[in-house]
Amino acid sequence: MTVRVGIIGFPLEHSLSPPMHNAAFEALGMDWRYDTMAIPSDIIHLGLREPQRHGYVGINVTIPHKEAVTKFVTMDERARAIGAVNTVDLRTNEGTNTDVVGFIDDLKAHNVYLKDANVIVLGAGGAARAAIYGLIVEGAHVTVVNRTRERAQEMLTSLTISAGITSVELKTLSEAVNSGVDLVVNCTSAGMYPKVDVSPWSEGIMIPNDAVVYDMVYRPAKTRLMQQFEDAGGRSISGLGMLARQGAEAFKIWAGVDPPLDVMFDALKKELNK
Repeated sequence: MTVRVGIIGFPLEHSLSPPMHNAAFEALGMDWRYDTMAIPSDIIHLGLREPQRHGYVGINVTIPHKEAVTKFVTMDERARAIGAVNTVDLRTNEGTNTDVVGFIDDLKAHNVYLKDANVIVLGAGGAARAAIYGLIVEGAHVTVVNRTRERAQEMLTSLTISAGITSVELKTLSEAVNSGVDLVVNCTSAGMYPKVDVSPWSEGIMIPNDAVVYDMVYRPAKTRLMQQFEDAGGRSISGLGMLARQGAEAFKIWAGVDPPLDVMFDALKKELNK
């Protein structure tokens, strides 16, 4: 009998998780299948319970549900600290956050040095929470920039309560750039397919020519934000590696074995090249 796992979010047209996981299952000869389940925000509880009722052993959680699902699962220590869940083991109803593992591991794989680095985080959602938590643990100095200042302040207050994080500053983009920057992390969906002409970097704001930009958006393979930084002489990294590495961590939680990371990367690149 096929073991089923999947992903919930809304929308899900952009998701590359199914081919990535299914390629890994096939490579290991496992009778498992990864499905997509588009679940609107007003029925998020059913989005968790229905797969569980139908025998699914685990699910990933993506935009915009990473914070909302925290009300319906038992969070592990990392998820509680971040305040966002992206992976649930439906057999135990335990939620964790593999985004932070995937993000930090991918930065290290690209030789991005984080201790004492000045980092701008764009966004104030679940992905931003994970990024901030991971960056602070690694010793970076973090500044948050968000379109809605109030939402960003709520996020930082929440992180202070859940994780004891008090050192993060909240600034406008121009203020943050003027304070010096080594790394910019886009945790928003700006530029995600199909809105590929959108960038979270405001027009007229200087792009530091020696900074690295890490865009969590992985579709398209090169976002407008990434191109802006390259054009200014900087370096860009796509979120593809984070997707693969956080997926590998979720795979291990559900299946109890390490997946072939190279197979997952190859499946992702194949999909992006279509």
